[in-house]
Amino acid sequence: MAKKKTIVRKVAFPRYADYNAPIRYVLENGMDVKCILPPRLTHKTMEIGSKYSPDFVCTPFKTLLGNMIEALEAGADTLVMVYGICKLGYYGELQEQILRDLGYDFQFINLSRYDTGRMKDLFKAAKDFNPHLKFRKVLKVLLESVKMAEYIDEVTSEYYQNCGFEIRKGSFKKAYEAFIAEMYAANTVDEIEQAHKKIRQTFAELPVSKPSQPLRVGIVGEFYTAMDQFSNFDVELKLAQMGVEIHRWMNVSNMFLHYPGEKNLNVSVKEFCTYQMGPTSTANIRSAKDYAERGFDGIIHIKSANCTPEIDVMPVLQNISADYKIPVLYLTYDAQTSDVGLMTRLEAFYDMISMRKKVVR
Repeated sequence: MAKKKTIVRKVAFPRYADYNAPIRYVLENGMDVKCILPPRLTHKTMEIGSKYSPDFVCTPFKTLLGNMIEALEAGADTLVMVYGICKLGYYGELQEQILRDLGYDFQFINLSRYDTGRMKDLFKAAKDFNPHLKFRKVLKVLLESVKMAEYIDEVTSEYYQNCGFEIRKGSFKKAYEAFIAEMYAANTVDEIEQAHKKIRQTFAELPVSKPSQPLRVGIVGEFYTAMDQFSNFDVELKLAQMGVEIHRWMNVSNMFLHYPGEKNLNVSVKEFCTYQMGPTSTANIRSAKDYAERGFDGIIHIKSANCTPEIDVMPVLQNISADYKIPVLYLTYDAQTSDVGLMTRLEAFYDMISMRKKVVR
């Protein structure tokens, strides 16, 4: 009797910064499925997503939907959507319906359906990828992918704090991109560790010319747009290249692995807000206050259009700005945002904090 042929799923997860590297690692090495990496986000992605999205949804919805369509066109037969405690938790159902109305045939794994807080239910989600999974194998590879995400966040943070002061133009970017490429190609924990060790050594050896008191800017904002380079028009690199040290607490590691807890955060910002206002609101307020107390030269608040929680954060940031005498630049991104308009605002912000630093000093 012939053995029944095993069908290997072709799974895609929408692009999100460079976190698709650990996602690919889990899917292919832990769940034994084929990961289809969607194309890098482009303006075409946004155009496709905007065409089929409701007008007033927040911008990440449109980006994710456009990238899902690109993934299906690239050969994916299974799509994955995460869950969240803002409108993100409802994205999956609507996106699935839009895609089916467009005539696409696929399996949709909506992680919101397994958001019970119990590990066994998350393993049920894993079984949707491959019913023959072994729990120990999945857990082992998942922990390795978590370490990869931590390394990506650590290296990214160091990159933006130093790339604006490099002596050899493009040296930091070249090393950083090589590290990210190695993360996407890694299939063993040894390869992950070797790539991390290599980039740490490379960064340590790259020559920089950094003043003792450089301009420092803290980035806060909506979870997706603040971290995704395409969605925020690479605002961190643009500002870094002007000669600014960039800091951003908001990343996957800090939000999911090293989060101090909502109650602890509420205590630290109780003079500015009494209640939790949304998924990342308290964390952003705490980060802004921390940057102000540490004498940063400015804060940039990033959000997508129609992001209600971050709209609520803005008045609180104004109070922090007034109390600590620190400038805050508010950037809102939608499908019509232009790179030229952004650069004009960033250059004006840089000129202001640069002149202000000279006066304060």
